[in-house]
Amino acid sequence: MYQSELSFRTPGRGLLDITGEIADVVAEAGARTGLCQVFIRHTSASLVITENADPDVHRDLETFIGDLVPDGDPRFVHHAEGPDDMPAHVRSVLTQTHLAIPITDGRLALGTWQGIYLWEHRTRGHGRRVVVTVQG
Repeated sequence: MYQSELSFRTPGRGLLDITGEIADVVAEAGARTGLCQVFIRHTSASLVITENADPDVHRDLETFIGDLVPDGDPRFVHHAEGPDDMPAHVRSVLTQTHLAIPITDGRLALGTWQGIYLWEHRTRGHGRRVVVTVQG
């Protein structure tokens, strides 16, 4: 078992590719076969596995979730940090705060067009912490 905590600075709302950093932790762990578990330690950002080749996919995902959970929704009572505060929490709940990726031959067993992304749901940048646990 091996564990590492990674820190990222997001530029604001959107998807940040963290595949390389996660792959580096798997390499450091030395596991040939196993499981890589990734967990974000925040309630207003999430983790997703999605398309890593066409940036239009990311724009479309952001458009969809923005329509689903708009900033400043008058139904929300919690807005301590601004109009994007509660929507960021809802977006996080609708997506994922942890991922499990198989390790095969010492590498993440991602598909050809898959990448691991930290999805920032706040409009301004934040420091985010991700815990990576490798079992193998």
